Amino acid sequence: MRIKILMAGALLLASTLAVAEDAKGVIIKQLQKIDQQIPVVSVKAAQLGGMYEVELGSGEIIYSDAKGEYFLLGQLYQLSDEKGFVNLTEVKMNAQRTALLEAVPVAEKVSFKAEGVEKTSVYVFTDVDCPYCRKLHNEVPKLQAMGISVEYLAFPRQGPDTPTFKKMTNIWCSDDKVKAMTLSKQGKSVANVDCSNPVLDQYELGQKVGVTGTPAIITADGQLIPGYMPAEQLAVRLGVQP
Repeated sequence: MRIKILMAGALLLASTLAVAEDAKGVIIKQLQKIDQQIPVVSVKAAQLGGMYEVELGSGEIIYSDAKGEYFLLGQLYQLSDEKGFVNLTEVKMNAQRTALLEAVPVAEKVSFKAEGVEKTSVYVFTDVDCPYCRKLHNEVPKLQAMGISVEYLAFPRQGPDTPTFKKMTNIWCSDDKVKAMTLSKQGKSVANVDCSNPVLDQYELGQKVGVTGTPAIITADGQLIPGYMPAEQLAVRLGVQP
């Protein structure tokens, strides 16, 4: 009897997996009716019964029924007795951001390290000509003193082939990127240098993780904080005592 039950369970599991694979193919086929080039990274069962979570190459998360007839473009929430409404879409995107940002080589970031013991760190997508980016940069010494490291990534808002893009290339090609970043944020010139650099890759990475403006602060666990935030307020948000 026990063997029969185990066999029945295995058959049921195999059937469920087959249905999931069928749904994946159907959903991708439906999306490709809109655009053959839509990059689908993954399709898997969502936490909402009967729905599937679809991750696109752009980093976006959408939801579909098994037949790919109905799509939800938005955020999915779960009601928790302990936490209230939990944004499941944001939780997924936080994990995506964390994985992508952790993959950036140390040498490709402009790092302002915490003083003493590092309590936490933030990634900041920045544009050297953005007034609020400059305002945030003035707060960096306060963040460092509170044990918070700042890891800068490039996000020239107007894109490639612009004066700001060139300024940021100069920073990333400088022998002393930290000094060059501060000088540029102060409106001072930095020597023109050409080299193999990650500025374009970081600009595209910013778009992929949801950056639409600067400064864009991303916490160590992937939460996106858009816009300027004073050092003391940011420290509280990060769980660090000012």
